[in-house]
Amino acid sequence: MKPADDNYELLDSGRGRKLERFGSVVLARPCAQAVWLPSLPPEAWRAADASFDREDGNRWQGRGRLPDHWTISAEGIRFHLATTDFGHLGIFPEQRAQWAWIRDTVRAAAAARGAEPSVLNLFAYSGGSSLAAALGGARVTHLDASRGMVDWAAENARLNGLDTIRWIVDDAHKFLHREVRRGRKYDAVILDPPTYGRGGDGETYKIERDLPETLSLCRSLLSDAPLFVLLSAHTPGCTGQVLENLLSQACGGLRGAVSSGEMLLTGAPGVLPLPSGTWARWTAAR
Repeated sequence: MKPADDNYELLDSGRGRKLERFGSVVLARPCAQAVWLPSLPPEAWRAADASFDREDGNRWQGRGRLPDHWTISAEGIRFHLATTDFGHLGIFPEQRAQWAWIRDTVRAAAAARGAEPSVLNLFAYSGGSSLAAALGGARVTHLDASRGMVDWAAENARLNGLDTIRWIVDDAHKFLHREVRRGRKYDAVILDPPTYGRGGDGETYKIERDLPETLSLCRSLLSDAPLFVLLSAHTPGCTGQVLENLLSQACGGLRGAVSSGEMLLTGAPGVLPLPSGTWARWTAAR
């Protein structure tokens, strides 16, 4: 059950598009995996406040009718939203179930241990997972290679009354190697690596090439009593089983279990759930 103040809703999908409500703003955007037919009539789609497509380049229609920015709540977390030239808004609502799980798991661990768990969030974008962990009572380190995205995440933290998150702008592997040398440890690691990414100094990240090393470095940073490693991906070919296999190897020898599933955009009863990536997580044995 979603929180009463959840302002996100999937309204419909089909023919390679998705229709979503973000607070009072309704948007139509591309979605390659929506290969079925829409359920709502064409006039419901035409009534969207704005639409985005990637035909003939990235292009918004009706962007001028939208506010410069607005705020919504998703899974009890407040987010500052704005349209970008790539069609993103500053939120990935398919992660809502993961945010709830992170917050609940961290909160239970904090209560059981009588101490704040330390959580590292890599490729952290606008901070949904960082905020969930902090709201659960964790000490969070948030890393992204984009200064703009880290600033956006910090604004989201202020919206939620959080001022204890450690903000890092850096290449993920450079940072991880430094943390290993320093002997720093974390009780949990969250990561959502891009299919392809570029750092501020021209570094490149390719998930099929670099993810095994990323996970190996993360394993080196786990504390003596780790809670979890949560991995998600939006890359075609990174199925739940692929992510499970990677985590099983990276966390080999640790007492715990690996599970996986699909991330879904969801709406009211009767609205077809829309797959939007996969997740896998290693969780410690109790």
